[in-house]
Amino acid sequence: MVAKKSVKFIAVLVLFLTSVSSFAKDPVQNDNHHGAGEQIDSPEEIKEYIAHHLKDSHDFHLYTNNKTGTHVSFPLPVIVWTSEGLRIFMSSEFHHDDSGSVIVEKDGVKLTKIHSKIYELESGATQVNFDDEHHATNASRVLDFSITKSVFGMLLAGLLMLLGFGALAKGYKKGAIPTGFGRVLEPLVIYVRDEIARPNIGEKKYRKFMGFLLTVFFFIWILNLLGLTPLGFNVTGQIAVTVCLAVFTMIIYLFSGSKDFWQHTLWMPGVPVVLRPILAVIELVGFVLIKPFSLLVRLFANMTAGHFVVMSLIALMITMKEAFGPVASTGMSLVLALFISVIEILVAFLQAFIFTMLSSLFIGMAVEEHDHH
Repeated sequence: MVAKKSVKFIAVLVLFLTSVSSFAKDPVQNDNHHGAGEQIDSPEEIKEYIAHHLKDSHDFHLYTNNKTGTHVSFPLPVIVWTSEGLRIFMSSEFHHDDSGSVIVEKDGVKLTKIHSKIYELESGATQVNFDDEHHATNASRVLDFSITKSVFGMLLAGLLMLLGFGALAKGYKKGAIPTGFGRVLEPLVIYVRDEIARPNIGEKKYRKFMGFLLTVFFFIWILNLLGLTPLGFNVTGQIAVTVCLAVFTMIIYLFSGSKDFWQHTLWMPGVPVVLRPILAVIELVGFVLIKPFSLLVRLFANMTAGHFVVMSLIALMITMKEAFGPVASTGMSLVLALFISVIEILVAFLQAFIFTMLSSLFIGMAVEEHDHH
């Protein structure tokens, strides 16, 4: 027991120190305002950097060389639909620029990247013109189907799930007790079945929705854990991802609703006829808007806030250096950030559990058969 606890603590410590080192090595720079390799050390600049780090990106940035200012990253495919049709190229052609100064020409179409968004320049334009609020005046957005860092993270999570559940399925073929990595997944699968699906959906109908609930639980959990690594994933902190997950849940419980569910929603029995249309509108708003909104906001806000707090605590070694000295500020930053990082490991599981629990609860409310006496 002591050995296992020691290994777990060392693993968390190594993970945290790697994240800290990657943050410290990165010169925290903004290409729009600072030169290559120029260090950023003011609270405003650090806050801007953290906000930029939490956003999605078209390349997978690893770190930046402080001395030369060169970026070490690997490109991802850029797939955009322009006025002239589909254009595909690698994100390395933007040279890690996000200010609109680099123009990429593909088969007569000029493209640039501004604040992580890809724009198409007007015909005949050679550079991007900006107004007083730094909005492009001679460029328009394109339909972006690129494999961004968040998309790459989702594909990685899907691959890990296929490998993990494939190993679990093969283990059951050999016997009642799975072997290998399947033994790690089996308790979690049983937990989702017995503690989430059965109590909320019911013994008769829970099997129909187990595939979705297991997918949602492990998908969110794996992505949350990837977000704690130095790889810089923040997939569940992207509002578009949480919106899609919530919409999937909404579609499932609306299309799976029983006759009694729709009767109680659209024409609620047992209340005056005058109030039934009003209650129908309230119920529809709750199921179509309020419930999905609560799902997507809870996951998005908690994961984004967690990443922001961890990076802010790491940045204390920079912002508090003058007040407490380099040694004291670094020590305080490491202790606080390590504590929050351990809490974030719990939050990663907790948010996956809460999303799955609420999804199963909403599905259970839709498929429940009411007893009429």
